[in-house]
Amino acid sequence: MIDTLIILSFLIVGVGVGFFAVDSLPESALAQVTNLNGLNLVIGGFGALMGGIVGLTVQAFYRRMEERIQAMPVDRLLVRSVGLVIGLLVANLLLAPVFLLPIPWKFAFIKPLLAIFGSIVVGFTGVSLADTQGRALLRLINPSSAEALLISEGTLKPAKAKVLDTSCIIDGRISDLLDTGFLEGQILVPQFVLQELQYIADAANDQKRVRGRRGLDILNKIRDRHGDRIVIHRADYDDINTVDAKLVRLAQESNAALLTNDFNLNKVATVQDVKVLNVNDLMDALRPSYIPGDRLELKVLRQGKEPEQGVGYLTDGTMVVVETGNRYVGDELEVVVTSSLQTSAGRMIFARPGKSVVA
Repeated sequence: MIDTLIILSFLIVGVGVGFFAVDSLPESALAQVTNLNGLNLVIGGFGALMGGIVGLTVQAFYRRMEERIQAMPVDRLLVRSVGLVIGLLVANLLLAPVFLLPIPWKFAFIKPLLAIFGSIVVGFTGVSLADTQGRALLRLINPSSAEALLISEGTLKPAKAKVLDTSCIIDGRISDLLDTGFLEGQILVPQFVLQELQYIADAANDQKRVRGRRGLDILNKIRDRHGDRIVIHRADYDDINTVDAKLVRLAQESNAALLTNDFNLNKVATVQDVKVLNVNDLMDALRPSYIPGDRLELKVLRQGKEPEQGVGYLTDGTMVVVETGNRYVGDELEVVVTSSLQTSAGRMIFARPGKSVVA
């Protein structure tokens, strides 16, 4: 409707200007016209054509401006509006003395032209300053609004939500990970994961029952410590039977990352283009790397596969194979790293005894 009104308005203006423009022609020119009404119609038609062209141009410009304003974040729109208003106020204050100057009537047209030009320039300057300095103003008024503006602009990316897997809850390391503050975003705990935890906790098998109760205890612990970030998601999928498939579907629909330590679920979710955060991969990446010559304090716990080997473990679970370490079983000693090996089961370090036994 607004498009029709814009074009129709310019058509009417064009016809009116063209039709009545004949009256402003010089008398000598009008004396040579044999059909004045015909001339009025011709010039009026030309005015209608020019008005239609200008109307279509204004209508297209209006549509582009409307699309840009609709796509513009509310914070930026507000800041620019305030900048425009301040710019126009400043323009009026600066131009007020000009209107008081005595200007000959022949040059009276300068005043409105100067007012229009000055308002445009100073108003545009206000919008530009609001774009560059408005964020600082928003940060002073409301720090969270400035962050929201950066997110809406694409300068910052909002943290994705994380869908929590059953095995990751039972594992327990998620609690320590949340305590460190390195894991950002909301944590979604699906209702069907809670049901699976309850099913495991009620199992007849003692080992399963202990694991299920541990998972419920861990979940209550992280809810107590990080209740504002834990969200119990009510979504369920009656057409899907397995919990793993439901987790993948929920992550896809929520555009969330899947937090798990299940190797197979990791592979299945990756194939379906779901971002996976594997706790085991994180722990492997955070394990310290050792190069030949590094010295470690180690307790030899048992004999290795070879008769002269001893085996011990670091605090992160990394296995250390000590040459001629069988004689030190049960003792703590200083060992020197000779090499390391990365296997599918984890990292393995090979070492030899140092000069002295610690204990």
